[in-house]
Amino acid sequence: METNRKISRIIHGQPTSDGAGVRLTRIFGFYEQGLLDPFLMLDYFGSENPNDYIAGFPWHPHRGMETVTYMLDGKVEHSDSMGNSGVIGKGDIQWMTAGSGIIHQEMPQNTGGRMGGFQLWVNLPKSAKMIAPRYQDIPASKVQTVTLENGVKVKVLAGTFQGTRGPVENIIADPEYFDVEMPENSEFVMPVNTDYTVFAYLYEGSARFDENRTDPMRAGQGALFGKGPQVKAMTGASKARFILISGKPIGEPIAWRGPIVMNTEAELNEAFKELREDQFIKTV
Repeated sequence: METNRKISRIIHGQPTSDGAGVRLTRIFGFYEQGLLDPFLMLDYFGSENPNDYIAGFPWHPHRGMETVTYMLDGKVEHSDSMGNSGVIGKGDIQWMTAGSGIIHQEMPQNTGGRMGGFQLWVNLPKSAKMIAPRYQDIPASKVQTVTLENGVKVKVLAGTFQGTRGPVENIIADPEYFDVEMPENSEFVMPVNTDYTVFAYLYEGSARFDENRTDPMRAGQGALFGKGPQVKAMTGASKARFILISGKPIGEPIAWRGPIVMNTEAELNEAFKELREDQFIKTV
Protein backbone atom coordinates (compact mmCIF):
# COMPACT_ATOMS: atom_id res chain seq x y z
CA MET A 1 0.00 0.00 0.00
CA GLU A 2 1.22 3.50 -0.84
CA THR A 3 2.28 5.67 2.10
CA ASN A 4 0.70 8.85 0.72
CA ARG A 5 -2.93 8.63 -0.27
CA LYS A 6 -3.62 9.18 -3.95
CA ILE A 7 -6.54 11.18 -5.27
CA SER A 8 -9.33 8.83 -6.32
CA ARG A 9 -11.65 11.57 -7.51
CA ILE A 10 -11.50 15.32 -8.12
CA ILE A 11 -14.71 17.01 -6.99
CA HIS A 12 -15.87 20.22 -8.64
CA GLY A 13 -18.23 22.39 -6.62
CA GLN A 14 -21.44 23.51 -8.34
CA PRO A 15 -23.11 26.91 -7.82
CA THR A 16 -26.62 26.53 -6.43
CA SER A 17 -29.04 28.10 -3.94
CA ASP A 18 -30.72 26.69 -0.87
CA GLY A 19 -32.88 27.78 2.03
CA ALA A 20 -34.79 30.93 1.08
CA GLY A 21 -32.37 31.70 -1.74
CA VAL A 22 -28.87 31.64 -0.27
CA ARG A 23 -26.25 31.46 -3.02
CA LEU A 24 -23.59 28.86 -2.31
CA THR A 25 -21.27 26.27 -3.81
CA ARG A 26 -22.33 22.66 -3.25
CA ILE A 27 -19.07 20.75 -3.16
CA PHE A 28 -20.80 17.40 -2.90
CA GLY A 29 -24.30 16.27 -2.02
CA PHE A 30 -27.16 13.97 -2.93
CA TYR A 31 -25.71 12.77 -6.23
CA GLU A 32 -22.55 11.52 -4.50
CA GLN A 33 -24.67 9.60 -1.98
CA GLY A 34 -22.56 7.02 -0.17
CA LEU A 35 -19.36 7.97 -1.97
CA LEU A 36 -17.96 9.93 0.98
CA ASP A 37 -19.56 7.85 3.77
CA PRO A 38 -20.19 9.01 6.53
CA PHE A 39 -20.33 12.49 4.98
CA LEU A 40 -23.47 13.45 3.08
CA MET A 41 -23.05 17.02 1.86
CA LEU A 42 -20.65 19.95 1.98
CA ASP A 43 -21.55 23.54 1.12
CA TYR A 44 -19.26 26.56 0.88
CA PHE A 45 -20.81 30.01 1.12
CA GLY A 46 -19.01 33.29 0.68
CA SER A 47 -20.12 36.73 -0.49
CA GLU A 48 -19.89 40.43 0.33
CA ASN A 49 -23.34 41.04 -1.17
CA PRO A 50 -26.11 40.67 1.47
CA ASN A 51 -28.59 39.79 -1.28
CA ASP A 52 -26.71 36.51 -1.71
CA TYR A 53 -27.32 35.33 1.86
CA ILE A 54 -29.63 37.53 3.92
CA ALA A 55 -32.79 35.44 3.26
CA GLY A 56 -31.08 32.64 5.18
CA PHE A 57 -32.47 29.26 6.14
CA PRO A 58 -35.88 29.75 7.81
CA TRP A 59 -37.47 27.10 10.04
CA HIS A 60 -36.84 23.57 8.75
CA PRO A 61 -36.54 20.06 10.25
CA HIS A 62 -33.67 17.58 10.55
CA ARG A 63 -33.56 13.97 11.68
CA GLY A 64 -31.03 11.14 11.54
CA MET A 65 -27.95 13.26 10.82
CA GLU A 66 -25.68 16.08 12.02
CA THR A 67 -24.83 19.51 10.64
CA VAL A 68 -21.46 21.15 11.18
CA THR A 69 -21.15 24.90 10.57
CA TYR A 70 -17.68 26.46 10.49
CA MET A 71 -17.64 30.22 10.07
CA LEU A 72 -14.83 32.01 8.25
CA ASP A 73 -16.40 35.48 8.23
CA GLY A 74 -19.60 37.18 9.35
CA LYS A 75 -22.29 36.07 11.78
CA VAL A 76 -25.23 33.64 11.74
CA GLU A 77 -28.05 33.70 14.28
CA HIS A 78 -29.68 30.37 15.10
CA SER A 79 -32.68 29.21 17.13
CA ASP A 80 -34.50 25.91 17.47
CA SER A 81 -37.53 23.98 18.72
CA MET A 82 -35.77 23.17 22.02
CA GLY A 83 -35.49 26.83 22.95
CA ASN A 84 -31.81 27.20 22.11
CA SER A 85 -30.60 30.36 20.42
CA GLY A 86 -27.35 32.16 19.79
CA VAL A 87 -24.98 33.67 17.28
CA ILE A 88 -21.88 32.09 15.75
CA GLY A 89 -19.22 34.32 14.21
CA LYS A 90 -15.78 34.24 12.64
CA GLY A 91 -13.86 31.11 13.58
CA ASP A 92 -16.75 29.61 15.58
CA ILE A 93 -18.02 26.05 15.11
CA GLN A 94 -21.49 24.63 15.65
CA TRP A 95 -21.90 20.85 15.63
CA MET A 96 -25.61 20.09 15.75
CA THR A 97 -26.75 16.49 16.25
CA ALA A 98 -30.36 16.32 15.02
CA GLY A 99 -30.91 12.75 16.21
CA SER A 100 -34.62 12.02 16.68
CA GLY A 101 -35.59 15.40 15.33
CA ILE A 102 -35.15 19.12 15.61
CA ILE A 103 -36.67 22.15 13.88
CA HIS A 104 -34.38 25.15 13.61
CA GLN A 105 -33.48 28.22 11.60
CA GLU A 106 -30.13 29.70 10.60
CA MET A 107 -30.23 33.36 9.62
CA PRO A 108 -27.09 35.18 8.39
CA GLN A 109 -26.66 38.74 9.66
CA ASN A 110 -25.62 41.74 7.57
CA THR A 111 -22.50 43.01 9.37
CA GLY A 112 -21.30 45.17 6.49
CA GLY A 113 -18.54 42.83 5.39
CA ARG A 114 -18.00 39.37 3.99
CA MET A 115 -20.16 36.41 5.00
CA GLY A 116 -18.49 33.04 4.54
CA GLY A 117 -18.04 29.53 5.85
CA PHE A 118 -18.79 25.84 5.42
CA GLN A 119 -21.64 23.55 6.36
CA LEU A 120 -21.01 19.82 6.44
CA TRP A 121 -23.71 17.15 6.83
CA VAL A 122 -22.67 13.95 8.61
CA ASN A 123 -24.77 10.78 8.62
CA LEU A 124 -25.69 8.92 11.80
CA PRO A 125 -25.74 5.11 12.04
CA LYS A 126 -29.07 3.34 12.58
CA SER A 127 -28.25 2.86 16.27
CA ALA A 128 -28.00 6.64 16.79
CA LYS A 129 -30.57 8.11 14.42
CA MET A 130 -33.14 8.56 17.19
CA ILE A 131 -30.89 9.82 19.99
CA ALA A 132 -31.78 13.06 21.76
CA PRO A 133 -30.77 16.20 19.82
CA ARG A 134 -27.84 18.26 21.09
CA TYR A 135 -25.53 21.13 20.18
CA GLN A 136 -21.87 21.81 20.60
CA ASP A 137 -21.29 25.55 20.14
CA ILE A 138 -17.54 26.16 20.08
CA PRO A 139 -16.18 29.73 20.15
CA ALA A 140 -13.10 30.54 18.08
CA SER A 141 -11.14 31.17 21.28
CA LYS A 142 -11.23 27.43 22.04
CA VAL A 143 -9.85 26.38 18.64
CA GLN A 144 -6.07 25.99 18.75
CA THR A 145 -3.67 26.45 15.83
CA VAL A 146 -0.46 24.45 15.44
CA THR A 147 2.28 26.31 13.53
CA LEU A 148 4.99 24.14 11.96
CA GLU A 149 8.62 25.14 11.38
CA ASN A 150 7.99 25.67 7.66
CA GLY A 151 5.16 28.13 8.36
CA VAL A 152 2.25 25.76 7.76
CA LYS A 153 -0.64 26.51 10.15
CA VAL A 154 -3.12 23.82 11.16
CA LYS A 155 -6.30 24.91 12.91
CA VAL A 156 -7.60 21.88 14.83
CA LEU A 157 -11.40 21.87 14.91
CA ALA A 158 -11.93 18.17 15.65
CA GLY A 159 -9.51 15.29 16.17
CA THR A 160 -5.85 15.55 17.14
CA PHE A 161 -2.78 16.92 15.39
CA GLN A 162 0.67 16.65 16.97
CA GLY A 163 -0.82 16.36 20.44
CA THR A 164 -3.25 19.26 20.05
CA ARG A 165 -6.86 18.15 20.35
CA GLY A 166 -9.80 19.99 18.83
CA PRO A 167 -12.66 21.19 21.04
CA VAL A 168 -15.38 19.18 19.26
CA GLU A 169 -15.70 15.84 21.07
CA ASN A 170 -17.88 12.73 21.49
CA ILE A 171 -18.95 12.58 17.84
CA ILE A 172 -19.95 9.14 16.54
CA ALA A 173 -18.16 9.49 13.19
CA ASP A 174 -14.84 9.96 15.05
CA PRO A 175 -14.07 12.90 12.75
CA GLU A 176 -10.94 14.90 12.17
CA TYR A 177 -11.53 18.40 10.82
CA PHE A 178 -8.60 20.69 10.08
CA ASP A 179 -8.28 24.10 8.42
CA VAL A 180 -4.79 24.16 6.87
CA GLU A 181 -2.93 27.26 5.65
CA MET A 182 0.27 26.71 3.66
CA PRO A 183 2.84 29.30 2.51
CA GLU A 184 4.55 29.11 -0.87
CA ASN A 185 6.98 26.24 -1.56
CA SER A 186 6.01 24.19 1.47
CA GLU A 187 5.01 20.61 2.27
CA PHE A 188 2.54 19.25 4.77
CA VAL A 189 1.90 15.64 5.84
CA MET A 190 -1.15 14.61 7.85
CA PRO A 191 -1.40 11.09 9.33
CA VAL A 192 -4.92 9.66 8.97
CA ASN A 193 -6.72 6.48 9.96
CA THR A 194 -6.07 4.01 7.13
CA ASP A 195 -9.69 2.83 6.92
CA TYR A 196 -11.40 6.23 7.17
CA THR A 197 -12.88 8.36 4.40
CA VAL A 198 -10.68 11.41 3.78
CA PHE A 199 -11.28 14.44 1.58
CA ALA A 200 -9.95 17.96 1.15
CA TYR A 201 -11.46 21.13 -0.28
CA LEU A 202 -9.16 23.90 -1.48
CA TYR A 203 -10.67 27.36 -1.08
CA GLU A 204 -7.66 29.62 -1.52
CA GLY A 205 -4.61 29.35 -3.80
CA SER A 206 -3.36 26.08 -5.31
CA ALA A 207 -1.67 22.90 -4.10
CA ARG A 208 -0.79 19.37 -5.18
CA PHE A 209 -2.06 16.39 -3.19
CA ASP A 210 -0.86 13.63 -5.49
CA GLU A 211 2.68 13.31 -6.85
CA ASN A 212 1.34 11.34 -9.82
CA ARG A 213 -0.68 14.35 -11.00
CA THR A 214 1.24 17.14 -12.69
CA ASP A 215 -1.48 19.79 -12.44
CA PRO A 216 -2.16 21.31 -9.01
CA MET A 217 -5.63 21.59 -7.57
CA ARG A 218 -7.00 25.11 -7.52
CA ALA A 219 -9.45 26.99 -5.32
CA GLY A 220 -12.95 25.59 -5.81
CA GLN A 221 -11.82 21.97 -6.22
CA GLY A 222 -12.05 19.09 -3.77
CA ALA A 223 -10.30 15.73 -3.61
CA LEU A 224 -11.51 12.37 -2.34
CA PHE A 225 -8.53 10.21 -1.42
CA GLY A 226 -7.93 6.49 -1.74
CA LYS A 227 -6.56 4.31 1.06
CA GLY A 228 -3.35 5.01 2.92
CA PRO A 229 -1.92 6.15 6.27
CA GLN A 230 -1.28 9.81 5.40
CA VAL A 231 -2.14 12.74 3.12
CA LYS A 232 0.61 14.90 1.65
CA ALA A 233 0.12 18.43 0.31
CA MET A 234 2.66 20.54 -1.58
CA THR A 235 2.63 24.16 -2.70
CA GLY A 236 4.72 25.94 -5.32
CA ALA A 237 4.62 29.63 -6.16
CA SER A 238 1.14 30.00 -4.66
CA LYS A 239 -0.08 29.85 -1.09
CA ALA A 240 -2.95 27.49 -0.27
CA ARG A 241 -5.72 27.12 2.26
CA PHE A 242 -7.96 24.07 2.52
CA ILE A 243 -10.07 22.03 4.89
CA LEU A 244 -9.10 18.40 5.44
CA ILE A 245 -11.75 16.11 6.91
CA SER A 246 -11.85 12.41 7.74
CA GLY A 247 -14.38 10.11 9.39
CA LYS A 248 -15.35 6.50 10.03
CA PRO A 249 -17.57 5.01 7.30
CA ILE A 250 -20.95 3.64 8.43
CA GLY A 251 -21.63 1.21 5.60
CA GLU A 252 -25.43 1.19 5.98
CA PRO A 253 -28.26 1.86 3.48
CA ILE A 254 -29.18 5.53 3.06
CA ALA A 255 -32.73 6.80 2.56
CA TRP A 256 -32.46 10.56 2.10
CA ARG A 257 -35.07 13.20 1.33
CA GLY A 258 -34.27 16.86 1.93
CA PRO A 259 -33.17 17.47 5.53
CA ILE A 260 -34.04 13.98 6.82
CA VAL A 261 -31.71 10.99 6.44
CA MET A 262 -32.80 7.50 7.51
CA ASN A 263 -32.03 3.90 6.50
CA THR A 264 -35.28 2.96 4.73
CA GLU A 265 -38.06 4.60 2.74
CA ALA A 266 -40.53 3.45 5.39
CA GLU A 267 -38.59 5.37 8.05
CA LEU A 268 -38.52 8.43 5.82
CA ASN A 269 -42.27 8.25 5.22
CA GLU A 270 -42.88 7.92 8.97
CA ALA A 271 -40.69 10.97 9.67
CA PHE A 272 -42.58 13.16 7.20
CA LYS A 273 -45.92 11.83 8.48
CA GLU A 274 -44.90 12.85 12.02
CA LEU A 275 -43.85 16.25 10.71
CA ARG A 276 -47.26 16.80 9.08
CA GLU A 277 -49.07 15.67 12.23
CA ASP A 278 -46.98 17.80 14.60
CA GLN A 279 -45.42 14.72 16.25
CA PHE A 280 -41.91 15.18 14.91
CA ILE A 281 -40.26 16.53 18.07
CA LYS A 282 -39.74 13.82 20.68
CA THR A 283 -39.78 14.51 24.40
CA VAL A 284 -37.48 12.64 26.76
